[in-house]
Amino acid sequence: MTTTTAERSRTAAADTAALAKRGRSGVVLGVVAWLVGILFVLPVVWMLLTSFHSETDAATNPPSVFAPLTLDGYANFFGGGTGASPWPPLLNSITASVLSTVLVLAFAIPAAYALSIKPVKKWTDVLFFFLSTKMLPVVAGLLPIYLIAQGIGMLDNIWLLIILYTSMNLPIAVWMMRSFLAEVPGEILEAASMDGCSLTRTLRTIVMPIVLPGIAATSLICFIFSWNELLFARVLTGTVAQTAPVFLTSFVTSQGLFLAKVCAAAVIVSLPVLIAGFSAQDKLVQGLSLGAVK
Repeated sequence: MTTTTAERSRTAAADTAALAKRGRSGVVLGVVAWLVGILFVLPVVWMLLTSFHSETDAATNPPSVFAPLTLDGYANFFGGGTGASPWPPLLNSITASVLSTVLVLAFAIPAAYALSIKPVKKWTDVLFFFLSTKMLPVVAGLLPIYLIAQGIGMLDNIWLLIILYTSMNLPIAVWMMRSFLAEVPGEILEAASMDGCSLTRTLRTIVMPIVLPGIAATSLICFIFSWNELLFARVLTGTVAQTAPVFLTSFVTSQGLFLAKVCAAAVIVSLPVLIAGFSAQDKLVQGLSLGAVK
């Protein structure tokens, strides 16, 4: 009896020590997580604060954190000082990003279905081919694409950007959608097949609702990549199809870098991506844990 009591005491002490150690490690990890979060958020907060300063206060060294706040930077962005309207570039970016994302999903979902649920022959080779298209540096294909666009008369055309963004994001979307579709239970598809569902109806009524979080995550990634793209838009567009990132670079002039104006423009240009991310936040979390379907 004494031995049993001693063993229980040692076990209880060991459990208490383990819980205390786990609690300390949890506190340390929490502090590290907060520090990393602050490190990532601090530049955004600094950009937002600078956008409400005057150019004189924004250019001081060291910076004037408690300088008076003003909306001059936002007024200049919306054409208050230069008369240049930001709405055409913003609308071009929204058009190119949204339409290219819709096209990517329209192509990626059937392709991912064929590579996961109903695998085609040598599907690993197909996936490697999709991945290999991302190995070429973008700048290496810039000149051929420019010459082709010039030859067919599509320079400074928003549809050229839509086609390019679709082709650029399609490999990533196929890889992402395949990982999500691979988690769909095969029993559900077999039951749908036995009930006489066609492939189109199976995709629309069964597969799509299950992988909706994955579709949201994929579409958000494609939208962000399209919205932030600068190189192709800078080279292949002029005034008609100019996008928001290209318009943002116009604030860096030969007269210097106007920090307050640039920060105000960067805040406005970042808003659509932030809004899309926050609106799809719950779907993104579900997409990360989609494997729990099984």
